[in-house]
Amino acid sequence: MRRHEFQPGRLLAGLVLTAAGVLYLLDAAGETDLPWFLVVPMAFGGLALAALVGLVTYAVRRDRRDRIREPRDQ
Repeated sequence: MRRHEFQPGRLLAGLVLTAAGVLYLLDAAGETDLPWFLVVPMAFGGLALAALVGLVTYAVRRDRRDRIREPRDQ
């Protein structure tokens, strides 16, 4: 399998949605009484944070690529 770039935004999104799923499973099993209005903002906030992390990662990688290409072009 080829190696791929580490994408922290996708990792964060996966962790947040997994946590929301676990909380819903605990609620369904009767282990905890979880109101829906706590999980929905957590999932939405986590996805928004993951998008922000993805954008920052993209900007950093684009800047590094531009700096590497710059000396060759001149």
